Amino acid sequence: MIRRSMLLGLWLVSAVLLNACSTGSYFWQATTGHLKVLAAAENIDEVLSRSDVSDRLRTQLEYVQDIREFSVGQLGLPDNRSYRTYADLNRAYAVWNVVASQPDSLTLETWCFPLLGCISYKGFYSESNAVALAESLRKQGLDVAVLGVPAYSTLGFTPDPVLNTFVNYPAGELARLVFHELAHQVVYIADDTMFNESFATAIEELGVIAWLAQPGREVLKAQYDLFDSRRNAFRLMLARARDDLEQIYENSHGLDKPQVLRLKEQRFEQLLVDYDALKESWGGWTGYDRFMAEDLNNAKLGVSGLYTQYVPAFKALHKLCGQSFPRFYAATEVLGEFPREQREILLAELQRAEPLSFGFKCL
Repeated sequence: MIRRSMLLGLWLVSAVLLNACSTGSYFWQATTGHLKVLAAAENIDEVLSRSDVSDRLRTQLEYVQDIREFSVGQLGLPDNRSYRTYADLNRAYAVWNVVASQPDSLTLETWCFPLLGCISYKGFYSESNAVALAESLRKQGLDVAVLGVPAYSTLGFTPDPVLNTFVNYPAGELARLVFHELAHQVVYIADDTMFNESFATAIEELGVIAWLAQPGREVLKAQYDLFDSRRNAFRLMLARARDDLEQIYENSHGLDKPQVLRLKEQRFEQLLVDYDALKESWGGWTGYDRFMAEDLNNAKLGVSGLYTQYVPAFKALHKLCGQSFPRFYAATEVLGEFPREQREILLAELQRAEPLSFGFKCL
């Protein structure tokens, strides 16, 4: 696994969502916020032993235990205390992320700091603090979105608990989230959010297919397949909008800024029309209404691409490694050690199923 020094570990414990800041107030909220999460955590076995635990929570925590054992035994993910405890935070999200971009670009603004590098979002344990930062960024003319986040990873430096913010997800979604966050403990590359998130998303997708393929999971698989088909259709709709907007922004020579922004506005209007049609095809299912209603702008579309851009490439690498997770993780670690430009070339070649350059291969 790619690891940093223990000093980096201390920063990660303190800096929620892999974010840090030189200001004392930000550092303080990150440190105290995470410590409160850890203080609220109880061993899952102890929670299950209580007579006052609801049937729903009991079922979900039993799923978590099964998912956790599967993550170690079948996926080769870290066997540690993460997701073996449970904490009720008495709020809807674990943290709130702020993302921002220029009004004529999908490239996200970054926050940079020693050791961890540059990150494309900034996290807060208080929604009001996230909103305050968002408002200040909007005054600078940026497109900004505030995103509630159900879970985050400290890369294994502290035992990340199961939270009330996601414990009641359908079983397949619960498995996806746990696999995703554990994947961040396997490989983490400073300065490359898209690499990290795409890798973790590939692990979650490969893992949940395997977990649901076990005997007795037919009903859970059917539920998952329905939701996943909708998610994939929604992601495809967003990807098309991103592609169109990138073309607008990159081919704007001869246009003044108001003209570019008008083309942008028209494409977002079309996105809303496309979503209405997609929702109608789902029989009116409203699962993405909130996403589409709040902060629908460049920043939100930009962050949606972080999680999926290189997923096909990582799945191709997994196949190249004989579908062996240990070999896949080792190859991803080697891939992450290349300079960023070479790394992106290799990912593009994997995505296109081309021979790999720079002598790269799965050992």
